[in-house]
Formats: sequence, C-alpha cells, structure tokens
Amino acid sequence: MGLDMRRFFLITNKVKDPEECYTEKIIAYLEAHGGEVMGVASGEATAHIAPPVGTECVIVLGGDGTLLKAARDIVECEIPLLGVNLGTLGYLAEVEISNIEDALDKLLHGTYIIEERMMLTGSVCHKTEGTSGDGHGFSEKMHNFALNDIVISRCGSLQILQFHIYVNGRFLNRYSADGMIVATPTGSTGYNLSAGGPIVEPGASLLLLTPICPHTLNTRSIILSPEDEIEIEIPEGKENTVQTVEANFDGAHKIILQTGDKIIIQKAPETTGILKLNTESFLEILHKKMSETV
Repeated sequence: MGLDMRRFFLITNKVKDPEECYTEKIIAYLEAHGGEVMGVASGEATAHIAPPVGTECVIVLGGDGTLLKAARDIVECEIPLLGVNLGTLGYLAEVEISNIEDALDKLLHGTYIIEERMMLTGSVCHKTEGTSGDGHGFSEKMHNFALNDIVISRCGSLQILQFHIYVNGRFLNRYSADGMIVATPTGSTGYNLSAGGPIVEPGASLLLLTPICPHTLNTRSIILSPEDEIEIEIPEGKENTVQTVEANFDGAHKIILQTGDKIIIQKAPETTGILKLNTESFLEILHKKMSETV
C-alpha cells in the first residue's frame, strides 16, 4: 500500500471528453474529499507538459494512447500515472469512468501499488560528412523516450525494407521485412503481439526485437538483456536505391531516417510509475482478454 495522496494533476483528452464533463467531475470529487488539483493540461497539446512541484499523482483521461504520451512528457518528473479509460479496452488505462469515484477514494486513502515500468530511449543519428575512415560521420539529431515501443517502418511506397541490426556493436543480422519493432515488456501486448512477438509480464526488464512481416521463413523475435544496446542501421535498398523510413516512438512521435542513418535504442535510466488499484494479477487480466477473443 502507498501513502494517502492529496495533490493531483490532470491530463485530459479533448476528443474523448470535449465538454470536459468527466474532467470536472473528477476535480469536484477530489476537492470535496480533501484533494487539490494542481492543474489541468490537454493530452493533445504539442507543448511539453510539466506538472507543478509537489504533484503526487497524474490522472490521465483518455486511453492507452493518451497515457503513453503523458509518460513521455513527464518522464523526468518521477510522478506516477493513473489511466482512466474513455475509449476502447486497453492494458494501461485500467480504470473505467463508471468506477472513477471508487478509484479516487483508493488514491486518497493509499490503497494502491506503483508498478515501475521500463522505458526505452532512442537516439537517431544522421549520416554526415566527417573524419572517419570512410569519410563520413554521424550527428545525433533527435532523442526521445518510449514506454511501449520504437517502430521503424516504411515511409511511402510498399517496398520491402532492408535493415542491418547490431547488438553491443556486433553485427547480428540483415533483415528484409516491412519494419522492425523494439518493445518493452509493457509494449509486448501492443504492436509486438500483432507482429507475432511474445507476451511478457509488464514488470520484467528486457528488450524485445521483432520483425514486421519478415520476408524469410526462419525469422523470429529475439529477447535481449536490458543492458544490451540495439543499433538499427538503414542500408541501401534493392538495386542500390535510397531507403526512407520513419521511427515512431509509441506510435506518435515520428522521425525520418534514410540510407546511411541509424537509430540506437537502449533501456532508459528513467522508469514510468503506473498506479494499480485492482488486485488482479497480470496473468488473470491476460486470461480474461484471451478468453474474450475465443
């Protein structure tokens, strides 16, 4: 169990709560029961969200997508998140709006646990003219975080993509595929699962490397140590063509890469705290979701 919470920050989804009815309901309930709302921000805003100092909990209204963006926005704040689901059934936003008052009571009275979830950090390096032996170097242009996954996929026509994969500086394999997924345990039930990757308990610490529609018969997901560094290099395509791909962080933040560029993906030093209010284990929840698909 945790400490009683009193100071909250809300991140809303204006698409799913356009009149802010749910937002206002939560604010009113918290203030009527001894809580304080430190501020409200829109989850669709492009500006960086920064909860005030002293915030004890960030309540995210929307769905898994809104929560994933919130996790990236406040990654350095070390404030736990509670997801309130206003959309389709997800894995991260566990609280249904119909049960919101009971959920808020649990926060106010310390009836919760915090699960620390592993995150990824990705650094995109663009090829430049340099002083290395081949006359080229790299400059890091963009750095970002992901709670679920970093996906490198095609940008444009439906061509087969080529990837060179290195782990800890050593060449692993050349892939021909529609894309590559590097996922966390939290993200194992997302795109990784759809691409045939394994389901992993979300509290684990490891890296999942899963090709998307590989154009070979023997290519499978690879599970790597959390200390490993994955480097995905974009080589020339078929007939020495220039490849253009995009790296997506949690399906939202996008960076373009071309032949000669690379992205280096590692376990982030930061984690995301996800507030859990129910007593169901991950395996119990997984059993329910698998039963729903039968």
